[in-house]
Amino acid sequence: MKQFALPRISLFAFVLGTGFLLHGAYIPAKAWVAQGLLDVAWDRRLAGATDSRPWPWADTMPLARLRQPRLGIDQIVLEGASGRVLAFGPGHILGSARPGEAGNVVISGHRDTHFRWLAQVQSGDELMLQTDDGRNLLYRVAQTSVHHESDIGLLDPLEGDQLRLLTCYPFDAVAAGTPQRYVVTALRSGV
Repeated sequence: MKQFALPRISLFAFVLGTGFLLHGAYIPAKAWVAQGLLDVAWDRRLAGATDSRPWPWADTMPLARLRQPRLGIDQIVLEGASGRVLAFGPGHILGSARPGEAGNVVISGHRDTHFRWLAQVQSGDELMLQTDDGRNLLYRVAQTSVHHESDIGLLDPLEGDQLRLLTCYPFDAVAAGTPQRYVVTALRSGV
């Protein structure tokens, strides 16, 4: 009986470990696949499509394209910033200025997927935001800071011609939903 126990325990441990590995890879894989579908939807939106949903049942559409050249970042920004939207990509926070308008454009993303790269952003870095009419807007990072989630002044649409990127903080926290937000503020620099 003992000779069969070790192979069964090993098989059980292998299956359990594989299950944990696949579960851990699910969210990053979903985010990666979603960005591919969103890229196609973005091309349709730039071409003038009235319905540019990335999949038929989507409750959001691409609103802008965000790039950071030094880090090789190229992401589609979605309309809205609900948890369901942020599972697929960074989202524009409703009530802040829309990409392409003068004012404070605020985009949010998860710290463990789409906005993990914010930890590497440096003062002076370029951020490029392409609007749905094809314009490319250039911003330069002015500062990074940490704020409490209750600091709603960060969302003020009239607080200057800037781009703010928000994510939960600290980046390496185990618990979800921390009360702190890491904020990258970039000022518009160009036409």
